[in-house]
Amino acid sequence: MSGKAKIGMVGLAVMGENLALNIERNGFPIAVYNRDPKKVDAFMQRAAGKQVVPTKTPQEFMASLERPRKAILLVKAGDAVDWTIDQLKPFMEPGDIIIDGGNSFFVDSERREKQLKSEGFNFIGSGVSGGEQGALWGPSLMPGGDKGAYESIRPIWEAIAAKVDDGPCVTFIGTGGSGHFVKMVHNGIEYGDMQLIAEAYDMMRNILGMSADEMADVFDEWNKGDLNSFLIEITAKALRVKDPETGKPLVDLVLDKAGQKGTGKWTSESALDLGIVVPTIDASVDARTISSRKDERVEASKQIAPPNFPKYSGDKKALIAAIRDALYASKICSYAQGMNLIRAGSDHYKWGINLGEVSRIWKAGCIIRAQFLDKIKQAYQRRPDLPNLVLDPDFKAWIEKSQANWRLAVATAVQHGVPVLAMSASLGYFDMYRSANLPLNLTQAQRDFFGSHTYERTDKPQAGFMHTEWEELLANQKK
Repeated sequence: MSGKAKIGMVGLAVMGENLALNIERNGFPIAVYNRDPKKVDAFMQRAAGKQVVPTKTPQEFMASLERPRKAILLVKAGDAVDWTIDQLKPFMEPGDIIIDGGNSFFVDSERREKQLKSEGFNFIGSGVSGGEQGALWGPSLMPGGDKGAYESIRPIWEAIAAKVDDGPCVTFIGTGGSGHFVKMVHNGIEYGDMQLIAEAYDMMRNILGMSADEMADVFDEWNKGDLNSFLIEITAKALRVKDPETGKPLVDLVLDKAGQKGTGKWTSESALDLGIVVPTIDASVDARTISSRKDERVEASKQIAPPNFPKYSGDKKALIAAIRDALYASKICSYAQGMNLIRAGSDHYKWGINLGEVSRIWKAGCIIRAQFLDKIKQAYQRRPDLPNLVLDPDFKAWIEKSQANWRLAVATAVQHGVPVLAMSASLGYFDMYRSANLPLNLTQAQRDFFGSHTYERTDKPQAGFMHTEWEELLANQKK
């Protein structure tokens, strides 16, 4: 092609290649660069005839872009991002834009935005969700950073994003590292969703003794209603796949050690820092960590007997319905935790994030895309300052209606020794949130008893914090 490229891509792993092809397909000539020139050559063979400019050096790459230059980085999060920026900076001019499309920690994005701005450059940290297929055909995009710089890339971002009934799945999230913060929480919610689905599967498998095909039928049915989502859809599909060698369900041959790349852990850590409770997400991170200790679990299974509880003899359809309700109610609580974390981050860092818009852009393109997200969008449209999703009239009514089944499913799992770390965490979160009185009055008494940490009295709120000599008082009362 002749002329300058509209935008450039650094990093040609699968995500970088697919996003580059998406950009080009939507009418924007793109330059590509990879530190391994062979990857550029290989990509150009697949992109033959397209408006793609191959480059072999950082200088050539930057020179191929129209001003202000827009360079997307899709490289491994961490030091690699800083290294790549340093390679490009000698060939940048004031006003040029670096766009980090990887899974960077939002604190790093905050630092990079400030540093680049001090040097006259612009930075955008953009969450990109949807995996390989999303990158190619339409991801959910979560850009944060310099608002003016985003306006420069907005036509491209809106063109390549997934589309829903109310627009493209992209919105300007806010300043600084807000885009990567929202992507981090998205991934934490994704962890929770996947763990909740795994627990529903485990109950059907180990309590009801259902086959993979039977469970696939159930997930297919669930995907027709309120639970309609990408993860439920692919769960049904995965359960139907047979191993070509053995003819067995392939999922039964997959080792039960789940990997993680750190975004779930970052979500939990950030929640602790901001004073927000995310027990369902925490449980999902813990579950993956426990799963990695396969040898220990196998040894423990030989030494510790399962609960001596009668085999389930109740109504199969009724328990499946209870598991479904438990999954949906737990999901509401998980999303409530995630949205509260986004609000807390927005308030703390003064990002001004619109929660309704966040839920809207997650309706398609991303891994947690679901019908359910439209209801969340509507909840925040009704009440932008909604303190918790469980207080929205629609969600509250649904949880109240499903409470009995939710408790039945969790109790049945506990009785049969089937671990439901995330479902029980969601239920515990719900029960604590709806309780006017918690047992933490005793905790405060203990803290004051051993450490003079003080407490407040319910009958004397005006008195403020006070301390009691508990031992002395007890001794006097015995006289």
